[in-house]
Amino acid sequence: MKNILITGGAGFIGSKLAIELIKKKYNITVLDNLSPQIHGINPEITSPLYNSIKHKGEFINGDVTNKTDLEKAIKDQDAVIHLAAETGTGQSMYEIKKYCDVNIGGTALLLDILANKKHNIKKLIVASSRAIYGEGKYECLEHGIVFPEVRNEMDMQKGDYECKCPICGKPVSLLSTSEDSKIHPTSVYGITKQTQEQMVLTVGKAISIPTVAFRYQNVYGPGQSLSNPYTGILSIFSTQIRNGNDINIFEDGKESRDFVYIDDIVDATILGLNKEEANFEVFNVGADELIDVVTVAETLKNNYNSDVKIKISGNYRIGDIRHNYANLNKITSTLGYQPNYSFEKGIAKFCEWVLQQEIQKDNYASSINEMKAKGLYK
Repeated sequence: MKNILITGGAGFIGSKLAIELIKKKYNITVLDNLSPQIHGINPEITSPLYNSIKHKGEFINGDVTNKTDLEKAIKDQDAVIHLAAETGTGQSMYEIKKYCDVNIGGTALLLDILANKKHNIKKLIVASSRAIYGEGKYECLEHGIVFPEVRNEMDMQKGDYECKCPICGKPVSLLSTSEDSKIHPTSVYGITKQTQEQMVLTVGKAISIPTVAFRYQNVYGPGQSLSNPYTGILSIFSTQIRNGNDINIFEDGKESRDFVYIDDIVDATILGLNKEEANFEVFNVGADELIDVVTVAETLKNNYNSDVKIKISGNYRIGDIRHNYANLNKITSTLGYQPNYSFEKGIAKFCEWVLQQEIQKDNYASSINEMKAKGLYK
């Protein structure tokens, strides 16, 4: 396979993946609609991601919800890496149709073309998400392995943010989430990623196209948008700090995530492209570390030598989860994947890059106000 189509290939993950595949002598076609939320209103000037891939392969300014654009992009390709999606749990809770149209509708259209039109596609990779797990895997002393439901809002109003056993209601201990864990997303975004994954694997098997789903954890690194208030917290906090604005941390600050560096995501995806062992499988991709949000904020503040205040507010967003980190046993044993970047190493490289960028306007407050107006921010 030499001709690779990357949908959403001008985005954060897609552009990095495209550049690495070009280095490995693949012929890359990118299909991307250059969304203003990610690329600004004039991508030629405002989007370093787009400019990093411009003229390095074929670029199609188009949309995965447009059949003509997709058919043009698929022509003469050997594989599709399907990254195009609306991202962000918070925004998905009120931009519901938009998320479903792009994430589910765009994937359905792609699969419809593959099922009904002549093509040369020999592999299809889809970017899934840790969001499909909802609250993930825990252990109850009485009931063993359990998968907590959405947290009780009355508990959170009282400052009790931890998950409880869904059977007895007692405290539970966090475990790493493996691929065979219960799928029960708590946000519209998570629901759309679950549907994407299931459609791709089901249709791929039915029409004999090897498919792979990667459940990416919280991806970060150089190139991540610093102006998009719906992106990851490392970028959001970085822009707040560089504007001299205090950081407002939700809940009690002990909520935690598995932050995986962009280069590790790219490495894992290329392994899935090249290895037959990946066919018709799903894999977690993470960093094998659990980092709480207070640690993230303090580490960024230290790296930027800033004196902004970190405020633990007790606020919370509907749809957010408490903890999640990936069990990597399957991807390690099957594909040989090992994360090369610890959080300490990765965040140092990220901060070094941020300090070389222009300071972006801090739009985070406006995104919070949108959620408040919808009753999704407490």
